[in-house]
Amino acid sequence: MKNSTVSLFFFSIMIFFLATLSYCSKTADLDKKMITKAFHTPDIISLFAVTVDDITAKTPIYIDEAKKIIDAIVAIPDHQRTFANTVRPLDEVAALSNIAIAQRVYEALELLSPNTDIRNAAHDAYITIQAFWVDNVTSNKQLYNAFSSYAAQGNEQLSDQQRYFINDTINSFKREGLSLPDETLALVNTLRKELASLTADFDRNIAQDNSSVTVTRQELAGLDDDFINALAQTADNIYILGVDYPTYFRVMENCSITQTRKKLYIAFNNRAYPVNDGLLKTIIAKRDELAKLLGYTDFAHCDIDDQMAHTPERAQAFINDFAQKSLAKVDAEITTLTQELPTSVELTHDNKIQPWDFAYLENSYKKTHFNLDEQKISEYFPMQKTIDELLDVYRQFFSINFKEVSAHGLWHEDATVVQVYNSHGDQLLGTLILDLFPRPNKYSHAAHTTIIPSTYKPDGTRIPDVSIVIANFSKPTTSQPSLLKRSEVQTFFHEFGHALHAVLGATQIASLSGTHTKTDFVELPSQMLEEWLHDKGILKKVSGHYLTGQPLPDDIIDTIIQLKNLTTGYFVTRQAYLSSIALSYFGLGTNKNPHAIMKQLYTTMLPRMAYSEDNHFYTSFGHLTGYGAKYYGYLWSKVFALDLFATIKQYGLLNPEIGQKYVAEVLSKGGAQDPNELLYNFLGREPNAQAFLQEMGLN
Repeated sequence: MKNSTVSLFFFSIMIFFLATLSYCSKTADLDKKMITKAFHTPDIISLFAVTVDDITAKTPIYIDEAKKIIDAIVAIPDHQRTFANTVRPLDEVAALSNIAIAQRVYEALELLSPNTDIRNAAHDAYITIQAFWVDNVTSNKQLYNAFSSYAAQGNEQLSDQQRYFINDTINSFKREGLSLPDETLALVNTLRKELASLTADFDRNIAQDNSSVTVTRQELAGLDDDFINALAQTADNIYILGVDYPTYFRVMENCSITQTRKKLYIAFNNRAYPVNDGLLKTIIAKRDELAKLLGYTDFAHCDIDDQMAHTPERAQAFINDFAQKSLAKVDAEITTLTQELPTSVELTHDNKIQPWDFAYLENSYKKTHFNLDEQKISEYFPMQKTIDELLDVYRQFFSINFKEVSAHGLWHEDATVVQVYNSHGDQLLGTLILDLFPRPNKYSHAAHTTIIPSTYKPDGTRIPDVSIVIANFSKPTTSQPSLLKRSEVQTFFHEFGHALHAVLGATQIASLSGTHTKTDFVELPSQMLEEWLHDKGILKKVSGHYLTGQPLPDDIIDTIIQLKNLTTGYFVTRQAYLSSIALSYFGLGTNKNPHAIMKQLYTTMLPRMAYSEDNHFYTSFGHLTGYGAKYYGYLWSKVFALDLFATIKQYGLLNPEIGQKYVAEVLSKGGAQDPNELLYNFLGREPNAQAFLQEMGLN
């Protein structure tokens, strides 16, 4: 999941403006129109139909609107403050104002628009908006005092979610440094603005890296003709391999030519290098400086302070514990995979696996010993069939309905639109825009991003979510539809899980709806839904050969389930390694050498894997900007996800009753309740790692 960070307080700013701010009647008509956009697909599509002139002209107007709202909050005499005139407007300007619309739309267009001028204008406007939030919200002492004054009164009857938001906001304001002297706060604000620009540039450099390598036909041995014939070629018939995800993983798993795998590995792991090397060093230094000004020893402590883990020490101890528990299994896995080496794989002199050989080695082992060919299996997952069946799984489990509608007018012809309704089909819960194929300058990973949060007006009317699901799956060829590898099916389950969290997580507080949870909790719903793909009945349901329509045969499914733990030790260890990179980069110290730190962690935590000096993976590690020190959250939430999954599985993976309980106790709360409480309320006990250890084969 991709998240943009305005500050520690506003983890993610959303879009559009409610017509409930009576003190700002100047924009009431515009507000009403924007509310309508959440309910009608043509209006949603029109959100993204902006020109460069629209971006440059409307951004200052939206900023001025929001500033007037904030000024109006501040101007209210303290004795007249109420939730309705102080707290709700702050929530709305943060999550539902026109400038919040613009920010989310611009971010999406920078990631997805094929138009260079639009992307550049969106990028510049996004940075301008970030500076606005810094100047007018996160560093606004008058706003902080106004909010604190209301909170101290405590003379209104409030809901649990409203009280949670007030307490969380007060704490967030304090973490933002509002108690600092004005001179220090000015330095903090300058750093925040600089970091907003630096992190946006870091992300853009990754998205716009169109690196490639060239190879002959002979150097593509092991790859199928349909894939090869779909590749671009030079004028002299040399084939071009890009660094997009479908191409990269197809080659790494199937190409029998070592040199081809190595060339592509180096290109892939040098995306945005060297430009992002310098940017990252600056980001590390400035985040460290920021943290110290805010009273923290380092940025990791600052970044994790309000998370479930609370401290980087606890996060690192958690990571180290599971890395240690995985050591024996990793050794057993490597021993198994290297007993019979394929012709094109050679271990190093000290018996280590080259990094460009691991995926090929694992795939070859499955083919040789179990006749399990992932490329052949992909023939059973034509994308449209898989998506249709996925939606039916969710329809049954979550008691919801889906309807595909026209997407004409969006940024690219590949984009499609799916509406989500309640079980009776009479209430729109959300609209999902799917953009699933790679193209130049598009965001190259998989992600979900919310555009309009699922929330409620004060009169109880539900505002439907609008979200985008981004992926980079193999495109159709002249002879085949898009065929998804199992890993891609899992990716779709994952990102669609985020989207449904956003849709079903309607809360009273817009800025705490859906996926706006603690970062080390946000991956739980999506990772839990991945587990559906280890169930025989679900695999039968979502598969269907693109030629015959027949589901995966029983023997293949049985083998898939048998091998589900083949390299889970390596998976856990690699997640621990990536988490440690993030914690180390943003731990104590200003001047860091990212390459040296990565090398040290790699050689220590992945001792059976050879290290390549040509590896600069960190320059394309996009989570370093959005998640900061909190990448450990993937493994942290995976433990809880498997605990919940084990409970749900007892009732049945398509059981709507347990599905409704899951929605009621977890998803519907969004980020408006302590995650620890959500877990306890659903499980009826404290969560534990027993299911995780069992599912990963670590016990």
